[in-house]
Amino acid sequence: MKIIILGAGRVGHSVAESLVSEQNDITVIDTDAERLRDLESRFDLRGVVGNGIDPQVLAEAGARDTDLLIACAAQDETNLVCCKIAQLLFNVPTRIARVRSSGFDAEQGELLLGKDGFGVDRIICPEESLTRYIAKLVEFPEALQVRQFAGGRACLVSVRARQGAPMVGMRIAAMRESAPEVAMRIVAIYRRFPEEPDRFIACEGSTRVEPGDEVFVLSAREQIPQVLAALHRRGDQPARPVRRIMVAGGGRVGQRLARQLAQQGRFHIKIIESNAERCQSLAAQLPSDILVLQGDATDEDLLGDEGIEEVDLFLALTGDDEDNIMASLLAKRMGARRVLALINRRSYADLMHGTQIDIALSPAQALLGELLAYVRRGDVQAVHSLRRGVAEALEIVARGDRKSSRVVGRKVSEIHLPPEVHMGLIVRGLRDDGGADAVGDAQPEVIIPRSHTVIESNDHVVFFLPNKRLVRDVEKVFRVSATFF
Repeated sequence: MKIIILGAGRVGHSVAESLVSEQNDITVIDTDAERLRDLESRFDLRGVVGNGIDPQVLAEAGARDTDLLIACAAQDETNLVCCKIAQLLFNVPTRIARVRSSGFDAEQGELLLGKDGFGVDRIICPEESLTRYIAKLVEFPEALQVRQFAGGRACLVSVRARQGAPMVGMRIAAMRESAPEVAMRIVAIYRRFPEEPDRFIACEGSTRVEPGDEVFVLSAREQIPQVLAALHRRGDQPARPVRRIMVAGGGRVGQRLARQLAQQGRFHIKIIESNAERCQSLAAQLPSDILVLQGDATDEDLLGDEGIEEVDLFLALTGDDEDNIMASLLAKRMGARRVLALINRRSYADLMHGTQIDIALSPAQALLGELLAYVRRGDVQAVHSLRRGVAEALEIVARGDRKSSRVVGRKVSEIHLPPEVHMGLIVRGLRDDGGADAVGDAQPEVIIPRSHTVIESNDHVVFFLPNKRLVRDVEKVFRVSATFF
C-alpha cells in the first residue's frame, strides 16, 4: 500500500516505523529537513521537505496514486486542510487526520469532517486513545493490557501469573476441564528467562502456566474478572478495586482522564503538576473534588506527605520519559500498589519491561491499532499492536458462502492457517453497525472455537498472531472470491 504521512514528530515517527516494517511504500512530509534525514537513515522510506497544505509538495510526495493519507502534524488546522486538498485535487481514497480539538466529537463534527466538509474519513486523537486505554486498566486493575473486540463484547487481556492463584501451575487442558463454563482461551504465554528477553511459549493442552508468565487470554468481556482472578489472585484474597489514584502530570492526557474518572464518583484523585499556571487552569476546569497539587512527582517528601503508600494506582503521564520512569519507580518503592509510566521512546519502554514498573505504556502502541485497521486488507474490524509492535491481535469478519469463501460453512479443522496463528474466539450475531441481529433481539454470542465449530457468514473471528508477518496469511484465507460480489 502507498501511504503518505504528514508530520515527522513523535506520532508520525511511530506510525512510519510500524507501517514500514510491513513493506508499505511510505513517504513522510515535514518542514524539518533534519527530522526527515533521521527517518530516512533509520527506515526504508522517502522524505519530502515542505508544507503539507501545499499542493506541489503533496504532488511531489506522490499524492496522485496514494492509497492512504495520515495527517498527524502538530496543528489540527494543517491536518484538516491537508485532507481537504488530498480529497479535492488528488482524490486520495482514504484520509485520516490527527485532531486534538474535542469540538469534532459533537454532532456537528460529522458535517464538518464529511465529504462536503474537510473530507476526513477518520479522526484520531492520541490523547483520547490513551485516556480510553488507561480507563480500561483502572476498570481491570489486575490486567497489564486490555484490548477490545466486537464492539467491546470480547476482550484480550494480558496478566502476570501469580504464585497461589487457582489456575497457575495447571496445564491448559486441565483449566478447560476445571472451568468449562468460562468462555476463555489462552492464546499466548511469554515466559521470563534470566539474562535474556521474554520467550514466546506455544499454547497447547500440555502447556503449563508458571508463576511470572505474562499470559494473554481472549474472553467474553463479562468474564474478564473471573479470568484475572484465576491467574493473578490468590484463592483466599478478596478483590481490591481501585479507589485512590495519583496522577503525575496535568497535561492533556492527565486532564482528560481525571475528568472522565471523576464522572464515576467513586475515585479519590490527586494530580501533581509542576507548572503553577497549569495548576490554576486545572483547578478551575476540573471538578472540585479533584485535588490539584503544584510540585515535582519525583519529590520523595511530597509523595510521602500525600500518602503514596495508600495509592492504588500511580499514573506518570508527563511529557518527559525520564521523569515518568523515575516517578513511577519512586512511587512503587514508597508503597503504591500499581504504577504506570507513559514512555514515548521505544528503547526506554523495552528497558522498563520486567522492572518494578507494572505497566510501561507507549502512546504510539495505544494509537496504532486504529490506523492499522485501514491498512489491513479484507473485512478487518479491529487491530491491536502488542508486545511493542511484534505481535498482533486481529478481528476479521467472515463473508460470503461456502462457494465464495474458504472459511464460511467449514469446520475450524478444515481451515488452512499457519500453525503459529491462534484462533481465539468467535462473536456471532453482530450486525455491521455493531448491534445485535434483529431476529428475536438475541444478544451476540461469544464462542470459543473447537475443531468441529463451523464458521458462519458474518462471524467476527479474533486471532492472536505472535508475529505480524502472519497477517497476510490470515487475510488471504478470509478473502472472498469475485463470485460473492
